[in-house]
Amino acid sequence: MSVRIGYACINTALPSSNRTTRLERATPERLLELAAANLSALESILRWNAAHGIRMFRISSEVIPFGSHPVNTLRWWELLAAQFERLGAIIRENRMRVSMHPGQYTVLNALRPEVVHSSVVELEYHARFLDSLGLDPDHKIVLHLGGVYGDKPASLRRFVEHSGLLSAGARARLVLENDERSYTLEDALWAAERTGCPVIFDVFHHR
Repeated sequence: MSVRIGYACINTALPSSNRTTRLERATPERLLELAAANLSALESILRWNAAHGIRMFRISSEVIPFGSHPVNTLRWWELLAAQFERLGAIIRENRMRVSMHPGQYTVLNALRPEVVHSSVVELEYHARFLDSLGLDPDHKIVLHLGGVYGDKPASLRRFVEHSGLLSAGARARLVLENDERSYTLEDALWAAERTGCPVIFDVFHHR
């Protein structure tokens, strides 16, 4: 059995692929400039990974600044299509597996509708990013199951229900992960049976 080694987001030997700006400075011109620079940095990282035999990599959620925020009205997937095509070719030619992992504020089982809505928008952004690379659904979006809100069974059921708000493309990329405090591997498997999503086992969270 071969072992594929990878790492998450930051290559300390190369420029960052998650440069951003403040909300009040997030003009379309500035956002496009930063996104193009971040994609260029990501290309350098992927080429470095290929040269060093690293075939797994977690792409930063911040490559497109404010990617899921209303301030970003750019059709970045079209404006930067040539860069995305180049990146996707590197990934495919080197048989890499890439993933993305939305942050702690992406809570699909939240009680507040506005948080659920923003979480759905965030997941759709990640799906569009991976789609723009021309990658098949084997390249995943990793997600924790969210909050407990004093009632884990109800919160798990709510996660399953709210996952139905996602597009078919986003659901096809979703993979569920245990965490270190609230949801165990068994909880993730329970949700997986009801959503059809695969599970990733994080041994460090487990321990």
